[in-house]
Amino acid sequence: MDPSPAFLHNSFYKFVPLAGPERVAQRLRELGTALGGNILVAPEGISAAISARPADMQIFEAALQSDPVFEGAFAQVHFKHNPCERSPFTLLKVHVKPELVAFGLPGVSGLADLPDSHVSPQQWRALMRREDVVLIDNRNSFEWRLGRFEGAIDPGVRHFRDFPAYVQAHADEWKRAGKTVAMYCTGGIRCEKMGGWMQQELGLKVAQLDGGILNYFETMADAGADWQGECFVFDKRIAIDTQLHETATTAEQVFEGDPAEAWRLARARRLDPAG
Repeated sequence: MDPSPAFLHNSFYKFVPLAGPERVAQRLRELGTALGGNILVAPEGISAAISARPADMQIFEAALQSDPVFEGAFAQVHFKHNPCERSPFTLLKVHVKPELVAFGLPGVSGLADLPDSHVSPQQWRALMRREDVVLIDNRNSFEWRLGRFEGAIDPGVRHFRDFPAYVQAHADEWKRAGKTVAMYCTGGIRCEKMGGWMQQELGLKVAQLDGGILNYFETMADAGADWQGECFVFDKRIAIDTQLHETATTAEQVFEGDPAEAWRLARARRLDPAG
């Protein structure tokens, strides 16, 4: 990590039962006055992508893990940091939602008690190369096009809620072939929720990259040996390289020419109107 970055980007999530999401959200707003970004709170836990100056980030992280309002719910959260020359966000928005990830299937929770399917970055490197593994990119197609792990399959979806149909269509084939489904996403949360459903409802063998792409980049100094291209991020930076640095890629380069993604381009321009 850069020795003294102007700002830190921090992404994290934790599936944990929350009896009072509204109360938690209000306390987060009170503690986050020095932050920018987005925080989602739901009965199944918390998910966040935020930025702040390093000292302010340190204060917020300590409060998240120790403030009595949270009753220890967010202890031992895995924070994924990367340095930024400018703040990736302008304002802090804290939302209360029915679920952290819009999955599209009723009754699916990230709180299911299932065998641990997390794989460390070091284990992931070896896993990707095994013949009994099918490597799935659990993101949208435009993200896959911009950058991906070598050999990763693009499921061809535009929204996460479309991903279950892809898995259902291939589950029997993968099981007959004795395949382990290795999947990854940007920060890990999509795979967390998808992986539980794939094990519990479809009987698949699943391995998910712990902490997602961002954790792989942070952990593996030579991540570029396995990664092709850049990684899309949903903030002003648009994309980062394997060293977690903002690239010169623009939203126009990512989205223009695809009418179905025009709304994403409009959103990116709202995030950073100066370009």
